[in-house]
Amino acid sequence: MSDLLLRGGRVIDPAHDLDATRDVFIRDGKIEAMAPSLGDHPGVRGAAVIDVSGLVVTPGLIDVHVHLREPGQTSKENIQSGAACAARGGFTAVVCMPNTKPAIDDAAVVGLIRDRARQQACVRVYVTGAITKDIAGESLAPIGALHRAGVVAITDDGHCVQNGELMRRALEYARMFDLPVMDHCQDYSLVSEGVMHEGYWNVVLGLRGWPAVGEDAIVARNILLAELTGTPIHCQHLSSARSVDLIRQARAKGVPISGEACPHHFVLTDAAVAGSDKFWDGDGASLFASTLMTAHERPVWPSYDTHFKMNPPLRSAEDRAAVIAGLKDGTLEILASDHAPHCNYEKDVEFDFAPFGILGLETELGLCLTELYHAGHLSLRRVIELYTAKPAALVRLKDEESGAPLGRLDVGGPADLTVLDPERIWTYDVKKTASKSVNSPFHGWKMKGKAVATLCRGSVVWTELPSLQGL
Repeated sequence: MSDLLLRGGRVIDPAHDLDATRDVFIRDGKIEAMAPSLGDHPGVRGAAVIDVSGLVVTPGLIDVHVHLREPGQTSKENIQSGAACAARGGFTAVVCMPNTKPAIDDAAVVGLIRDRARQQACVRVYVTGAITKDIAGESLAPIGALHRAGVVAITDDGHCVQNGELMRRALEYARMFDLPVMDHCQDYSLVSEGVMHEGYWNVVLGLRGWPAVGEDAIVARNILLAELTGTPIHCQHLSSARSVDLIRQARAKGVPISGEACPHHFVLTDAAVAGSDKFWDGDGASLFASTLMTAHERPVWPSYDTHFKMNPPLRSAEDRAAVIAGLKDGTLEILASDHAPHCNYEKDVEFDFAPFGILGLETELGLCLTELYHAGHLSLRRVIELYTAKPAALVRLKDEESGAPLGRLDVGGPADLTVLDPERIWTYDVKKTASKSVNSPFHGWKMKGKAVATLCRGSVVWTELPSLQGL
């Protein structure tokens, strides 16, 4: 670990309402000093001086919705490879979901993951526990024991608790331990065997429809239960216009409910499943493609491409616009990837039988900067806030040694930083991913904005800046 002086960068720290040129001096894994100029600071002598003028320095980015697949599914991903993906994407902390094999439903599995992360992960890995045993939705997991073992939230993500009474009791227990509750909103009886959004395109393609009301019904239930119990509920990966509006109305009434958006739901629509011609030129064509790609640069996909199969599914152009609107007006306060790796052979089957999910950690920042910042929907500061201060507050992330809060730049606090170039145009090549899987629909996509260095606990864990390599 070297002493570093990041000189002349534009520092954006929403937690401190800071957007100004600053030097940042890092020593022993902490931020030693931060000021407009630190050239005369006595401790800087001997430090490696890195010129980051023209770049943006932010608190380390945080993703609260990641599937690392360990234990039990390490052919898809493991803690080490998932953490490497996070570092390449600019993330210094991730929160892993409990739908592993075995599920994270007892203290022993929590301990295994935390130990493995300390040994192998280049970024911080935080753990969620299951709401129900084996995430089966039948009986509560030992929530108190999970809390003592160190989980930062509980969720059955990948599944959804269908029994309202059981969910109510889970919320009451969670409130006793001040544990955040995150929910994957899916009514199984309404969704049934659906594999893509129910609308025009599923009829054209002959695929079973997944109605948006299957999400809306659980969001409405969660609003009622949050109001009843007083326990905050965070609704994960929202995709439906009605769900966003339900959250908006509930928050206006003071109900403790929140929601997150994933890039694929505000970049893509269900038309993508029909193939490139229909996607690029039809209803809901991406602003991303029209502004950055010429016709000959656009990737060509066949119809029924399973890389566009995810849960919840890609929805209509109206739903996509509603998710963006929810981010713009503050209804949705979290950005996350739902990073869900799968082996090639699992996706290389008929659309009906392929698993849901795509990679996300390496592309999400570029997609958000392109589709939200450069498209004029959100300021750069707001995008950074939705990846730093907001997620850190949601699951109350802290440095495990000092107890200092994450998602902010504090003198004396942990030196978790991301350096990004918001103007850099680049093309994603999934063949160069750090993941063990390659199931991304964004291979060959041109994006504007990229993380160029990631520092966790003061160490450079990934960089494209020659001056930082080897430090």
